[in-house]
Amino acid sequence: MGIMRIFKSISLFMILIVGSNVSGQIITADPAFPVQTGPVIITYDATMGNQGLMGFTGDVYVHTGVITSESTHSGDWKHAPVWGDNAPKYKLERIGDDLYQLEISPSIEEYYGTNPGEVVEELAFVFRSADTSKEGKTASGGDIFYTVYPEGLHVTIVKPAQRPLIVELGDTIFVEAQAQESDSLILVHGNEVVSRTTEQSIIDTLVVEEEEKTWIKAIAKDATDTVSDSTYYIVKTDVPVVDLPAGVEDGINYLTDTSACLVLYAPGKEFVHVLGDFNDWEISDPYYMNITPDGKRFWLILDSLEAGKEYIFQYLVDGSILIGDPYAEKVSDPQDKYIGETTYPGLLPYPDGKTNGIASYLQTAQPEYQWNTADFTPPPVDKLVIYELLIRDFLHAHDYRTLTDTIQYFKRLGVNAVELMPVNEFEGNISWGYNTSHYFALDKYYGPKEDLQRFIDTCHSHGIAVILDIVLNHSFGQSPMVRLYWDGANNRPAADNPWFNQVPKHDFNVGYDMNHESEATKYLSSRVLKFWLEEYRVDGYRFDLSKGLTQNNTLGNSAAMANYDAGRIAILKAYADTIWKVNPEACVILEHFADNDEEQVLTDYGMMVWGNSNYNYRMAGKGWHSSGKSDFSWGSYQTRNFTKPHLVTYMESHDEQRQMYDIVNWGNNTNPNYNVLGNLEIALVRGELCASFFLTMPGSKML
Repeated sequence: MGIMRIFKSISLFMILIVGSNVSGQIITADPAFPVQTGPVIITYDATMGNQGLMGFTGDVYVHTGVITSESTHSGDWKHAPVWGDNAPKYKLERIGDDLYQLEISPSIEEYYGTNPGEVVEELAFVFRSADTSKEGKTASGGDIFYTVYPEGLHVTIVKPAQRPLIVELGDTIFVEAQAQESDSLILVHGNEVVSRTTEQSIIDTLVVEEEEKTWIKAIAKDATDTVSDSTYYIVKTDVPVVDLPAGVEDGINYLTDTSACLVLYAPGKEFVHVLGDFNDWEISDPYYMNITPDGKRFWLILDSLEAGKEYIFQYLVDGSILIGDPYAEKVSDPQDKYIGETTYPGLLPYPDGKTNGIASYLQTAQPEYQWNTADFTPPPVDKLVIYELLIRDFLHAHDYRTLTDTIQYFKRLGVNAVELMPVNEFEGNISWGYNTSHYFALDKYYGPKEDLQRFIDTCHSHGIAVILDIVLNHSFGQSPMVRLYWDGANNRPAADNPWFNQVPKHDFNVGYDMNHESEATKYLSSRVLKFWLEEYRVDGYRFDLSKGLTQNNTLGNSAAMANYDAGRIAILKAYADTIWKVNPEACVILEHFADNDEEQVLTDYGMMVWGNSNYNYRMAGKGWHSSGKSDFSWGSYQTRNFTKPHLVTYMESHDEQRQMYDIVNWGNNTNPNYNVLGNLEIALVRGELCASFFLTMPGSKML
């Protein structure tokens, strides 16, 4: 399993309203419109967000930096201290129960030490205990951001924090608006001016008396200019209960060139609105989803779509949770602005100012790729020479088009299979991919769909199989399935989450652990596995941390996780059967590392397992041979008593690297006539020697 670098982009607006049923602000600023040349006092409410520090009585510190004009992506913090720095400037003052303040002075730019000409765009925060064991973050576990403004006239509606607001008749709405450098501030409710002041803030209460959509507007004026901020509320109505149309399934179903049926699996949720380009991102009755009689699915047919046009949309669930479609094949991300036109031509801009968080694309009448190699047969599983590849590190251009031009390189190496590290949409842009957020969408940082299809097609024409590394054991806070059922008080998936365990079942877990005995997870996983085989014609999968696909609880006893697990075997057999029904020749490779008796059962069934020989080859390269240190025999399926040659052995993987570095820096120096330590010439020869043993051993290999 990979150690990933995760970069998230969560705006302040998202922090306040998305992913939690608790309205309110995690942080407030005084002044409300901080400028980089001035000071600001940040107040942190530990009862909000993930509540990771709620009730904590020890000292609280902040890990803080800034997003600036020099940041390369929206999660690229600048001028932050090392994690765990407990210098006095990062210690918060406790001003009440679960309330803390941080004074950033004498100015933002001086506090952070920004460079001349560097423009501060956002302040970034993670609050923490002194020992870093507890963290205060957003409700979905993200970093907290606050906008830094240019000097001048500004206005914002601070409360209600939830936008838009869904209410009942007779409800009272508490409103607060704040301005900067205004001569007058006006509050409008519907068509009526309800408050007017020359101060920089207005506080008022409004009563819901009408059923129609009603706007709340704050207007600030100075001698020469006028600015405004607005939000609206609607009165909740009954959800239409209607059977699901025949022939549709969860996700986006394209009915005709101008219509689509959206289906969201969300048992236990009350109501869902669809927001998107087709309704200017506003709640409206035609986009109120029906619910099925069993209460498990919401659905809506969209008509009058323009054939072939891309639309961006989201679901607003229970008036407070904004998510994209879990089955979407393409998503829109605030970080898309960091993906260049060369990498992804014609990428639509993210709908800034209209929504927050990850959104989904839909497009009827999509062009179909015309395959040239319809009858490709992958190499036999015992003859695979697999090249494991992370696109962004293998190529400076990090795109499929350039990768297609390197196929002759693989052929010269003798490679007959390329294993792509995860290319599903992952959190941020710079990642190994093991923080998958959308399982059907291709991450746009590597290029568009047709370019990957062309790469696979070209590989096939040269006799090279393409295997996808896939992560079906965990997700993180950006996943729509995590966000849809989230326990903010305990910073983990909610007890009623259909896909995720609240607490992981094993010690190797990262992120949020998937429950593969849940029918919802089985359905999702089967759809994922079939999709990439059919839509992209991949030749199989490498399952990341396949040993983790279990509900057998070994948390606290990591050694027991490797024990024979009949439930895990049944899950993996079912997934393998799903794959082989689509393509009987597809390979199923497991990063398993369980006891040999379990791996024997899995390989007998037709699956393959990773064989980690990194330690032995490193020892051999360095010249340390005592006590079997350089014994390669475990890299042979025969030594393991497998009846089939279904072992994929390797000297290095993305998790075990730097063989040559080890040889040069820790080589055997006990023989003065053959000193490996520090001798590059000898080290290179010993690397060749290891490769000779590795490549000539029977069975499949991974480079």
